Amino acid sequence: MNAAPADQIRLLDVQSLDARLQQLAHKRRSLPEHAEIESLNKDLTQLRDLLVAAQTEESDCAREQIKAEQDVDQVRQRAVRDQQRLDSGAVTSPKDLENLQREIVSLAKRQGDLEDVVLEVMERRESAQERVAELTERVSSVQAKIDDATARRDAAFEQFDGEAASATKEREVISASVPADLLKLYDKLRLQQGGVGAARLFQRRCEGCRLELNITEVNEVKAAAPDAVLRCENCQRILVRTSESGL
Repeated sequence: MNAAPADQIRLLDVQSLDARLQQLAHKRRSLPEHAEIESLNKDLTQLRDLLVAAQTEESDCAREQIKAEQDVDQVRQRAVRDQQRLDSGAVTSPKDLENLQREIVSLAKRQGDLEDVVLEVMERRESAQERVAELTERVSSVQAKIDDATARRDAAFEQFDGEAASATKEREVISASVPADLLKLYDKLRLQQGGVGAARLFQRRCEGCRLELNITEVNEVKAAAPDAVLRCENCQRILVRTSESGL
């Protein structure tokens, strides 16, 4: 394959832009914010699960407290009615009076036991409420960190994407002036060789594989026509000669 030396030089410009685009894509994928956001999202998921559990516990305690307080109120009302009957003098039978007094004592004990239950439930509910408040605050804190990291990531994305768009446009302009067959070979080699399809020959060294040409290879390069498209014997990339090739 033959191509004008100027076209081969422009191919190096295309390669430089492709390397820049590859670098930008790598930086975009490798932003530390990616790992930060992922880690924070895991923390947030765990905290939200704990928060739901704490809220469920608080809700259960609230229902239990209402039920316990209703039980206390029922016993209290019954005790009041019994005491009113006792005080009214309507009960005259000694046996009935004894039974009524015994029931009043029993109700007082039952009321005390139920009030203890209410206090115990209230303590558990208060503890659950404190846990809900704590977890709510932690969820908000982690969410704020996620929002901050996301904003930093998106700002970096905007910068990288802007640079990539500019480099892509420049590549389109330059590659349009490179012969189609030369560009096709370059693109093929670039896919095969880790993103580098053309390399400069600098001081008798291929900048693609970083290996120096031996004397036989140097003589072959010297003897080649200026418009000959050369390939590195070591890495098979397009080898572009310049004034700094050291020939």
